[in-house]
Amino acid sequence: MAKILMVISASDTLVLADGSAHPTGYWAEEVAASHRVLVEAGHQVDIATPGGVRPTVDPVSLDERGGVDPATGAALRAYLESVEADLSAPLDLAAVRGTDYDALFLPGGHAPMADLAASAELGALLVEADGRGGTVAALCHGVAALLSAERADGTFVFEGRTLTGFTDEEERQGGLGDAAPWLVESRLAERGALLKTGSPWSDTVVVDGNLITGQNPQSSVSAAERVLTALQGA
Repeated sequence: MAKILMVISASDTLVLADGSAHPTGYWAEEVAASHRVLVEAGHQVDIATPGGVRPTVDPVSLDERGGVDPATGAALRAYLESVEADLSAPLDLAAVRGTDYDALFLPGGHAPMADLAASAELGALLVEADGRGGTVAALCHGVAALLSAERADGTFVFEGRTLTGFTDEEERQGGLGDAAPWLVESRLAERGALLKTGSPWSDTVVVDGNLITGQNPQSSVSAAERVLTALQGA
């Protein structure tokens, strides 16, 4: 049995380009579907947030506003309720010891853009994990959290690495569009990451050594399954 740390944003708002506050949170499918795959494979999944704050689910991710039909929304709610004990009392990210975990998993929703992308605590965990070849996985807007991984000299740990994530086109088609404070794909490219993306809303996963990234919510299960593959080979 491996130990996996799922790091979820603690933010429930995102400041938009015009300075207004937009309600947000984690994307239900990205947490529920990936958590289920990892747990059903027999692994331990601990949940951590900045400050140990209970994470907020983005309500849009549970209904038609997020392209989720009623039956799927109900199933997602039921799964999240089944792990309520973990969600209601997450670990404090600052108190986590990275060497206790075989993998880090970073789900999305717009919320990681608000806190995890600039989290020194997460950055330290990512630098340590990547340095020892531990599995690092990020999904959709969760790849924004990779931006926190800076070395002491300010260089980006994942510069030159191939990855995917929520694309600029997807943000324009079904995300915040021009209201977004910044675009995840563009920002990662600016920092030197090599973006490899599929068509909008496709199930796309990219693996570069110990780094596993999924493009969007549709990639949740596939990304988690690639984590399982990586753990089996460890």
